[in-house]
Amino acid sequence: MQGNLMSRRNFVGAAAATAATVAAFSLTGCGSNGSSDAKEDKAETKALSGTITAVGSTALQPLCEAAAEQFMEKNSGVQITVQGGGSGQGITQITQGAVQIGNSDVFAEAKVKDTADLEKIADNKVCIVGMGPIVNKDVTVDDLTIDQLKSIFTGEVTNWKEVGGADAAITVINRASGSGTRATFEAAVLGDTKIPDTFKPQEQDSSGTAAKMVASTPGAISYLAFSYYDDTVKALKVGGVEPKETNVEDNSWTIWAYEHMYTAADPDEATKAFIECMMSDDVQGELVEAQGYIPVSGMKVEKDASGKATKK
Repeated sequence: MQGNLMSRRNFVGAAAATAATVAAFSLTGCGSNGSSDAKEDKAETKALSGTITAVGSTALQPLCEAAAEQFMEKNSGVQITVQGGGSGQGITQITQGAVQIGNSDVFAEAKVKDTADLEKIADNKVCIVGMGPIVNKDVTVDDLTIDQLKSIFTGEVTNWKEVGGADAAITVINRASGSGTRATFEAAVLGDTKIPDTFKPQEQDSSGTAAKMVASTPGAISYLAFSYYDDTVKALKVGGVEPKETNVEDNSWTIWAYEHMYTAADPDEATKAFIECMMSDDVQGELVEAQGYIPVSGMKVEKDASGKATKK
């Protein structure tokens, strides 16, 4: 793990030995952007330096970590710390000016209480993340409808036999209330349906912990970003639709969100460069898909802050 990156995953590799320089007109610091003009430009260059703390969405955390690793290899004068904590934490800390980047699965409009705070920050939609229900591998159900999911996550259905499975208790594992993954899942599945006060499933603070709990708990169900899917759990179809990136792109799979990296309205130079790195060809054309996310450019629909999706 690179010494100046504190994160969920361990990375192997050494930091660059010397400070990388970046063109003053384009401080992406993330590798080639495909422009030959950039290589030939004789403009004055300068080394980047500074400290960036990115806090919030654990769904975005793997991509943010990987991009930070690339960025720091080319800009050894910049230290980036990536932390989770949930989207609510990311929005709160960026509006308070406590961090340089607030990562969120939801629009800031859904989290801020004082709308004046929205003027303090800038939204950068860096990719799309698909999300969906996952279950313990021993669960025999492979496909649930939205209504069945709603019944499970409101406590109405408590046994797998009620939805076509074996006679076994359902253990619901939720994310904590500040989670953007939870907000996205509940908006798509529950809609305006309220969870009864009497239904109190266990909650986990991070996607990684939720995945481990599902993998180790018979009859368990939760939800994750596609980037966390692996062979330790089983991903479910919803209404016969598979949880695939191509189905997200045309909204056949409706459980998805933008991944936002909020900065101050006027970010410092290093933060601005890192955001430019996130939007560069190196990240958007390679790293985004390699990490299990979807480039914004691939979407055939778009959502507004209210969650309404329309064709582009």
